[in-house]
Amino acid sequence: MSRSPAPPQAPVEPPQQLAAGSAAPSAASAWRQRPERSSMWVLRLMTWLSLRLGRRVSRLILYPIAAYFVLFAPAARRASRDFLRRALGRPARMGDGFRHVLAFASVVHDRVYWLRGQHELFDVRLSGIEHVIGLRQAGRSIVFMGAHFGSFEALRVLGGRYGLDVRMLMYPDNARMVTQTLAAINPELTESVIALGQPDALLRVHEHMAAGGCVGFLADRTLQEGDGKARLLPFLGDKAAFPQGPLRLAALLRAPVVFMAGMYLGGNQYHLAFEPMADFSHTPAGARAQALDQALQRYVALLEAHCLQAPWNWFNFYDFWNASSPPLPPG
Repeated sequence: MSRSPAPPQAPVEPPQQLAAGSAAPSAASAWRQRPERSSMWVLRLMTWLSLRLGRRVSRLILYPIAAYFVLFAPAARRASRDFLRRALGRPARMGDGFRHVLAFASVVHDRVYWLRGQHELFDVRLSGIEHVIGLRQAGRSIVFMGAHFGSFEALRVLGGRYGLDVRMLMYPDNARMVTQTLAAINPELTESVIALGQPDALLRVHEHMAAGGCVGFLADRTLQEGDGKARLLPFLGDKAAFPQGPLRLAALLRAPVVFMAGMYLGGNQYHLAFEPMADFSHTPAGARAQALDQALQRYVALLEAHCLQAPWNWFNFYDFWNASSPPLPPG
């Protein structure tokens, strides 16, 4: 699809001041400084072509798109090279960068088919699903915590197999973009996004989970200056800022948290992996801060492990470790 590797969505957390020892405010949200360029008519055209021509034929356009961004998007290329150097343990070559951007383009392209319910097009391997099944059998609603890593839309395959109704929680600006995307691809799914920061947001979350539904965050990006506490934690060789807001909401909901990664493996293959992270059901108020800290450290450790396992799935095309200057995503 003709979309640049720019942030499609992000989590949100309540406005609070950064704590001592937290990430500097100027580094909190550089990824938001430049909006994603998109056009609804282009999106509708690409959706029509994807559905009309089929996945195999329409994928051919992804190769020149990926080559264009590798050649003419220097900031994103540098960010990709830096991440791949960390994840691969060697200097990244031009071919590595092309593979990285092509994986992103493939995941965005496949979004059309995931959202249209055409799950039969994909060969999906599941691991850790017993954690999800066990919680559901116990009558628990789940907070799924992912990242801008692989395909979160792949989680929809569980809806068909296990009856999960997962709604994404995200920042209002991105929620509007995603809602427009859903309207272009599958209007029936526009209610599957809950924009946080709205007056009725928490009520909608509570009602959905009380009815047996689940919610999901992408929890690897911090927000704008002063928008919440961010912890600096070791990640792929250096410290990076990670938000605490998603976990604070999970604690407020007294819900179990499951890490989720929908790794794209090439072709039509995906690996949907789940790992238990935390359960705030019985966390006393006095132990909440420690529980939140431990859960965030586990999240970062799991994300790092999956980045090493499937590095082409990392879709933060900006300087994640030093985000003090605005990223320039291609497009």
